[in-house]
Amino acid sequence: MTLNFRSRQIWTIARLELRRVFFSRRSFWVYGLALFPLLIFVMQTIAVEYQKRTLSAVNTISPALMDSVREGERVEAVLERLGKPSRDREYSFRRRERDGEEEVRIHNRQLHYWDGQRRANLIFQEGVLQNIHIRQLVSIDLQRLMYNGVFHYYYLKLAIFFGCLGIFMNLFRGEMLDKTLHFWLLAPARRDVLLAGKYLAGLLAASVIFGTGAALTYGAMLWPVESAEVRTFFAGPALEQMLRYSAAALLACLGYGSVFLAAGLLVRNPIIPAVVLLMWESANGFLPAVLQKLSVLHYVQSLCPMPAPVEEGTPALVRMFLAPAPATSWPLAVLGLCSLTAAILYLAAQAVKRLEINYGGD
Repeated sequence: MTLNFRSRQIWTIARLELRRVFFSRRSFWVYGLALFPLLIFVMQTIAVEYQKRTLSAVNTISPALMDSVREGERVEAVLERLGKPSRDREYSFRRRERDGEEEVRIHNRQLHYWDGQRRANLIFQEGVLQNIHIRQLVSIDLQRLMYNGVFHYYYLKLAIFFGCLGIFMNLFRGEMLDKTLHFWLLAPARRDVLLAGKYLAGLLAASVIFGTGAALTYGAMLWPVESAEVRTFFAGPALEQMLRYSAAALLACLGYGSVFLAAGLLVRNPIIPAVVLLMWESANGFLPAVLQKLSVLHYVQSLCPMPAPVEEGTPALVRMFLAPAPATSWPLAVLGLCSLTAAILYLAAQAVKRLEINYGGD
């Protein structure tokens, strides 16, 4: 049989499998994994818009007026110049003097102002301005950091991992549970062709589901940001970053898909390989350099435009698990992951050739 004929067989099997993968009841929860961050960013946008309307309903000052406030000013002078605040809060507390037993009552007042994009929190003590806290309600830099954290810690380490577990493990194991795998084995196609067709179907489905979810979340991330900032961002690195995130998601599906497809042929219980692989991927950051190359996460994180964020003050033990391994250049990352995937698929092809159906045992 020619290569062209086998390619057509692979595509035919993939087309038949795609309908089952996309619409199987075993796959519906995967859509939830892919779209959950989208829901979070949409809710954030709604909350930001609500805050903007609430703050603008009282008083909106000019940015120049907000920047003109200086520490040491009296509250009366600030109120006269800036006008009515969006929020005015007064409170008192008692403080014991160091050199005596007498308690002193301190009167504080907080004024909140809004300039359309930033919030200012002015803290007065005994009528004198002591602290000025000005922050932007939402900014492109903050949103990018949030999305980067979501992509690294949610998509790569959770959603795509378990999504591929659900999709690829069921390509063979699900057929065994449904007692329908023998129909495929009786078809006039080689078993390695059957494996390739099923893998292609799972890869296309996982890539579409998680690629679409990541892209929609990327768009929702930009939704609450001012249009001028978004235009500036798209004139710069926006499209490149989106493509790199999409490529990382695709390669994650490629790598994890091959692992779980092989696991579905070799083991009955998916929990065991999932736990082992999850522990291996989590420990990747402090494995020897040679062993790091046997991890899907090592190559995928190298394609991301920004490394996984780790906050200052994170405990050392937690930081060891969160911090990524040293990045590999993207050509080597693609080549390395494709080589790892090819090796795993070769082992899966050998396993499927020896596959015997025993529905009673399954």
